Amino acid sequence: MDLIFLQLLTGLAGASTLFLVAAGLTVIFGVTRVVNFSHGSLYMLGAFIAWSLLSRLPREPEYFVLGVLGAAVATAAIGAVLEVVLLRRIYRAPELLQLLATFGVVLVVQDVALWIWGAVDLSLSRPRWLRGAVEIAGLRFPFYDLVLIVVGPAVLGGLLLLFHRTRWGLLVRAATQDRDMVAALGVDQRVLFTSVFALGAGLAGLGGALALPQGSANLNMDLSVIAEAFVVVVVGGMGSLGGAFLAALLIGVLQAFGIALVPKITLVLVFLVMAAVLVVRPHGLLGKPQAMARGEVEALAPIRQAGPALQLLGAVALVLAILAPFVAGPYLLSVLTEAAVAVLFAASLHVMMGPGGMASFGHAAWFGVGAYAAAFAAKGLGAEMAVGLLLAPFAAGGLALLVGAFVVRMSGVYLAMLTLAFAQIAWAVAFQWVEVTGGDNGVLGVWPDSWAADKPTMYWLALLLCVGGALVLRRALFAPFGFALRATRDSALRAEAIGLDAHRLRLAAFVLAGAGAGLSGAVFAYAKGSVFPTYMAIPHSVDALVMVLLGGVQTMAGPVVGAVTFTVLQSWLLMGDFWRIKLGLLIIALVLAFPTGIAGAAAAAWDRWRGRAA
Repeated sequence: MDLIFLQLLTGLAGASTLFLVAAGLTVIFGVTRVVNFSHGSLYMLGAFIAWSLLSRLPREPEYFVLGVLGAAVATAAIGAVLEVVLLRRIYRAPELLQLLATFGVVLVVQDVALWIWGAVDLSLSRPRWLRGAVEIAGLRFPFYDLVLIVVGPAVLGGLLLLFHRTRWGLLVRAATQDRDMVAALGVDQRVLFTSVFALGAGLAGLGGALALPQGSANLNMDLSVIAEAFVVVVVGGMGSLGGAFLAALLIGVLQAFGIALVPKITLVLVFLVMAAVLVVRPHGLLGKPQAMARGEVEALAPIRQAGPALQLLGAVALVLAILAPFVAGPYLLSVLTEAAVAVLFAASLHVMMGPGGMASFGHAAWFGVGAYAAAFAAKGLGAEMAVGLLLAPFAAGGLALLVGAFVVRMSGVYLAMLTLAFAQIAWAVAFQWVEVTGGDNGVLGVWPDSWAADKPTMYWLALLLCVGGALVLRRALFAPFGFALRATRDSALRAEAIGLDAHRLRLAAFVLAGAGAGLSGAVFAYAKGSVFPTYMAIPHSVDALVMVLLGGVQTMAGPVVGAVTFTVLQSWLLMGDFWRIKLGLLIIALVLAFPTGIAGAAAAAWDRWRGRAA
């Protein structure tokens, strides 16, 4: 009983820190509708700034409070600058484009933090009062954890008073419902949105500063906390502060008991909780269906086929790709092979995101399943490469069929987060099932057959399979299936009225996307000769999102252009120092310059030129 009580208190302390980060994310999304992927970066900056302040201040409690509040205020100021400089320009853009821009911010902040504070973890030496303990029911409990337990409900109460008892809070809640009507009443939305973003950023900084005495400030804090923060927000219900607090309590307590009772499950416990909640309550514990705020713009559907000129351009590019081994060296061939794999990986995700209208944060799961299927065929069965390449899309597509039965009932961020949950579960299985997958050491020796062992032949095989697979997906999207899928996305009620089964069509698109990603994973496994759990990790799923959004969701050529551009840029920038800040700034610049993606902007320019010529 004593252990249960102690673990409960520990869970409540962890829940408070998690709630602070999730509360900031909830406040920002509730008003601006921005899915802020850089929120974890603000949390990380709060920890680093707190370390810089607290390590120089006297050790008394009042100076600790002053340092923590100073870090929160500094992070709020950084958030306000971020909103003014970047996010204010893309409020009317689709949510996923905003996600891409904030991902660029994550890359920039990581290298800025590396430049200022270095790569070494920075821990705060605790003063005596922070190392003390309090006796509760005969048990000694850390005093600082008790402070954290009090901070969470105090912040929640303060936020509720702020939003329900002040004029500013009234305006914020009104903007959440109808921002255009608030503007018509003479309220300056720019100032309102900046203040909201500053508040959310300050809460993230406060959470990072309070987490510092229990750990250290490091460059991995941003991505580790943002996934859990998103889970809390989604489980509680998008835009619901009470839901976020309830979800933080649930997840914090379950994590505390999970660490004590089943340590291996802690890697995916939060995602298991999210999957279970969303299957039962698709909009979270206290959430409501999110209607699009008036004035927001949806992404246009890719409808038209490419004209003769664009088809000729594509044919020329394909011929040049086929001839590349005659002039390219080994390193360039490796990059081009990765680009070919990325083309099919991005094209498979585009099947869901474009015509299907289903964003996925866990598309790398199917890529990894295909890679492990090829590894199992090569190492477990001793089969030829053709067997592994054939097994991969069926394995990935079959698993996608099982997962899709739960996923495709949802939409928007909830659907995307549920795909993330299943992807993290798959990653945890690959990471911990050492006897089969090799765990973190991976599966080595997944080599192609002797006839494809040299780099040029392997490149041509990757080009054939991946570009061929992308063309098959493109053909499916211009078949009656593709037009029916777009009809269900644009108007599900009208589509069902004419006899279309929206659920089956979305499920078919989900399976098709999974099979395509699985084939790309198998090709990548044979090209690299090994398979690792990182193939399924969150950063790889983010890469696929970046590729599709960089090229443009509105065109069929978008994922191809985005995949090639992202792979070449990443390979080129990796050769220098501080490559993240270069890639991040480039992504932000492309988002601002080409809101519809590179291919989308090129198609629009082509249409304008044709119009003038006509």
